[in-house]
Amino acid sequence: MRKQLMIACPAGLAFLSGGLTAEGQTQRCAPRDMVVDRLAKKYGESRQSMGLGANNAVIEVFASPSSGSWTITVTTPQGITCLVASGQAYETMAEALPDAGSDA
Repeated sequence: MRKQLMIACPAGLAFLSGGLTAEGQTQRCAPRDMVVDRLAKKYGESRQSMGLGANNAVIEVFASPSSGSWTITVTTPQGITCLVASGQAYETMAEALPDAGSDA
């Protein structure tokens, strides 16, 4: 299962028609519930992390522990979710900060 890079988008474009390449620079957005459902059903991905971005946009990382596929999304305050990037080989990390004064 190979997904291609997807770029953030203006509201209203249909997300459900398939993947796009970065070369096309076409963007994919849809209501959040549709995007989350599609990521779960088609790729087996669930939300792994989230944070608040500029202008109150919610940034989320979805991933599948079994396949390693991942997707980063941005959701606007209006509930429109856009795909920003996707790929393979997702791994969960829990790295500690280096000790103060170390070269790391």
